[in-house]
Amino acid sequence: MDMVSKTIASLMDVDSTSTSLDAFSGLSKGDPAPFWLFQGVCAAWGIDHTKAALNLITVSENATFVLLLDDVEEGVVRVSQPGYVGGPQAVASEITWLNALHDIDGVNLINPVPTVRGTFVTGIRDMTGTVWTVVSTKFVEGTVLEDLENPAPYYVTIGRWAAMFHKQSRRWTPPSGFTRFNWDLSNMVGPSPRWGRWESADLTEDERDVCTKALWKAMDVLIKVPRTAETWGLIHADLRPSNVIRGPQGKLTVIDFDDAGYSWYLYDYASSLSFIEHEDYAPELASAWVKGYEEIAGTFSDDDLEIMSALSMIRRLQMLGWTTNHREDALPPGLARQQSSGSVTCAVRYLEDSRWLLR
Repeated sequence: MDMVSKTIASLMDVDSTSTSLDAFSGLSKGDPAPFWLFQGVCAAWGIDHTKAALNLITVSENATFVLLLDDVEEGVVRVSQPGYVGGPQAVASEITWLNALHDIDGVNLINPVPTVRGTFVTGIRDMTGTVWTVVSTKFVEGTVLEDLENPAPYYVTIGRWAAMFHKQSRRWTPPSGFTRFNWDLSNMVGPSPRWGRWESADLTEDERDVCTKALWKAMDVLIKVPRTAETWGLIHADLRPSNVIRGPQGKLTVIDFDDAGYSWYLYDYASSLSFIEHEDYAPELASAWVKGYEEIAGTFSDDDLEIMSALSMIRRLQMLGWTTNHREDALPPGLARQQSSGSVTCAVRYLEDSRWLLR
């Protein structure tokens, strides 16, 4: 029995009903986890609770906690909303692909930690009877690139690694039971998008009209792109500075595959610039990403550049929708408040010149 099937079999009793993360809304960074979660993690991973602590890192799509043993950071525990992105089966599939990516030479990735039962995913029941899907990875020492003053020097590597992921994805055959969601237009910016409607953001009527025009221009590009083995496949979908850690010796490690799903491969370009497309330094990052990607996959065509630019515009509005129902502290200080005005700036520039970020 493969790992996906083994995990699914062990989680047949997990409730697949979608539940919000309100159970953690009262927690701030550094606060201890609820006792039911702490107790469940210790049991699932065979940890001596007298030597352990589990403290909140952040709440976003999931709640993440740092695991300390004898006051030393040893792991990161991720708690998913029940039913989110497909439930335990989808989370097990995420870990399966992550483990497969470890076979790529020259890429550094987080390491999932198996439970005492040998699976990488477990279900932990809270005081109300709701079962939460939980995974754990080894702690990676260092600083996320998002917290550096200038992440530009690392964007060549981010682009290069994205191309290496895509090369693996095109030739990899998922095992039986593997399931991940799609990042298609409806899930990004449709009537009921996965992360919220950008139209609900704080925009004037004129600003909303500008964004709508930019969206339609971008969608007109995307709807003409066929979904083939070369254009569409399994991607990280969030390979950006907040998900890359620089270690003490400069080693980079990719974390957080929670958003991994099927989409246009070039969506990884768009996601690499999430939330910061409006910043003056964004074109430098875009150029560095392209340079790194082309080192592995060859030169982009003019059509590719148009598709990348369209996806970037769509991603910007998608993430504007994200800000309408996520905690402000899920982003660096002040960045959440720039998303509405910044999105309008991006829309105006896209309407004037679709490739403005790549100039």
